[in-house]
Amino acid sequence: MQLVRAKLMVHSDPSGQAKDIEFMFNPSELDFTRQVSWHSDVGHRGSTLLPKVNFSGVEPYSFTLQNLLFDTYEKKTSVLKEYIDNIKKGATARSSTLTRPPVYILTWQDSYFHCVMTSLNYRLTLFLADGTPVKAIVNIALQEVDPENMSGGKFPGPKPTLGPKPNPGPKPNPGPKPNPGPKPRPK
Repeated sequence: MQLVRAKLMVHSDPSGQAKDIEFMFNPSELDFTRQVSWHSDVGHRGSTLLPKVNFSGVEPYSFTLQNLLFDTYEKKTSVLKEYIDNIKKGATARSSTLTRPPVYILTWQDSYFHCVMTSLNYRLTLFLADGTPVKAIVNIALQEVDPENMSGGKFPGPKPTLGPKPNPGPKPNPGPKPNPGPKPRPK
């Protein structure tokens, strides 16, 4: 059986700069969380005197990939340049072009879902004698997104044309104006 590495594959990146993030070592676990929203109506109570609750919707899944190890000690190269700089692109907006960070697909044998980074933490833990960082521990928090419903970024390249705006036609007649009441009498 061949080892399959987990990775965050770039689904869309308005800047075109992000690359897939392939992990050196697979995560030891994946922990997914989803909140279900309920609205309590305190004034309406049932026979058990508990408040009436109404379903309000669900929040997207969120999850954290913890203690991901990246190590370049044997190659004697910077772990920042080889791995961390690309990972940081997932949590960086490009203000000069007003683009949002990339959308990824979490894959590890199966595709889990489309997601964006909500938090990134990395710790440099080993250095060469000249100060070159060669080992990093990374934590990435992610949140599920609908890839077809993404906003918050400038479209790369020329703006898409949506065609001519339809003529809304004549404005509807709002009807007679309401009577404000009798006018005050002069004295």
